Amino acid sequence: QVQLVESGGGLVQPGGSLRLSCAASGRTFSGLAFAWFRQAPGKERDFVAAIGRSGDVSNYASSVSGRFTISRDNAKNTLNLQMDSLRPEYTAVYYCAARPSDGLGVSTNHYTYWGQGTQVTVSS
Repeated sequence: QVQLVESGGGLVQPGGSLRLSCAASGRTFSGLAFAWFRQAPGKERDFVAAIGRSGDVSNYASSVSGRFTISRDNAKNTLNLQMDSLRPEYTAVYYCAARPSDGLGVSTNHYTYWGQGTQVTVSS
């Protein structure tokens, strides 16, 4: 079993930045591929970004490409999401997700393990 714990959410003004982190335990970190999803009130959980097991490949939702950067530190068992130039429409609960198979899945069905989420609010 894999435990995922997100941190780093909060309130930020439009145009600001936040860095989310996800600490993983329970399984060899380097053997997991990861992704970030987000869910706004009343909406479905949407893909944000994904990264492969080695960290060499990643992909992004078109709405965040060029603004967000996903990264992983296999030595610290940590996944990160650097979010810049934030917009009010990015307000949501952000979730960390993991799966044992490699690749860049973009659907919630592609991931086995989920964190509890961290709230990000972009507002002036």
